[in-house]
Amino acid sequence: MSTNSQDQEIDLGQVFKKIGNIYQSFKDSIFDFILFIKRNIIVLGILFIVGAVLGYYLDKTDKSYNHSIIVTPNFGSNDYLYGKINLLNSKIKEDDTLFLNAIGLKKADNLNEIEIKPVIDVYKFINNKPENFELIKLMAEDGDLKEIIENDITSKNYPFHVISFKTKDKTTNEITINPILSFLNNSEYFDANKKQQNENIKIKMIANDSTIAQINSLLDDFSNTASGNQKNDKLVYYNENNQLNEIIKTKDLLISEQGSNRIQLINSDQTIKEISTTINKKTLKGFIIK
Repeated sequence: MSTNSQDQEIDLGQVFKKIGNIYQSFKDSIFDFILFIKRNIIVLGILFIVGAVLGYYLDKTDKSYNHSIIVTPNFGSNDYLYGKINLLNSKIKEDDTLFLNAIGLKKADNLNEIEIKPVIDVYKFINNKPENFELIKLMAEDGDLKEIIENDITSKNYPFHVISFKTKDKTTNEITINPILSFLNNSEYFDANKKQQNENIKIKMIANDSTIAQINSLLDDFSNTASGNQKNDKLVYYNENNQLNEIIKTKDLLISEQGSNRIQLINSDQTIKEISTTINKKTLKGFIIK
């Protein structure tokens, strides 16, 4: 028993000795670090000042600005939109200032790059479009749903898309945004398509108004007949109640459709319709701490 106690005392002594050595080494390291700072305080101070000045200069000179345009392509122009953006980006990379100036970009050398990405919203994609819902449902049977809704084929057909580009300096709508939108909307085919489709909507709206007027006339006749029968104290049964309900439902649907048609006319005045624009969001390189 005494031998075991002595061994334990020796082991504990060694442990405490090691802990003491570690603590002393730590103290020595701290002391050496303080001495290093003290001996080189001037050099370190100069390096700090030089680094701060250099960082401030780089932060001011090496900068860029981000800009984005949210658009919606009308008349099935999704592939056309992506093709136009890819063409524009290739011209920017090639530094083809003749082409860029020809489409109205006043400071072509200010552009760095441009790209387009969909705003992924599967709910808007299938909203009131049974064929889109069936398409997603069918594709999901053979693969991962997340992968399907984000792949290139599906994503191009979402209603909203973000066009992003960078410039070296600040820009304005007149210098960059408007020329880009004008370039995107420069298509004889889609101009003709837009004109015809909007004309079709207007014709449909006239026909709907006429149908609504006829329904109102029928409802007025029904109301007058019902009032006359009540005055004569006659009990009248209308076997056509179900038909009357269908007529009222039809009127409600037509009124709702007219509202949608008016909104569609507003949103389809351009092939590539601008929804919102954000410009001159500065990109900081992070050279200095702010």
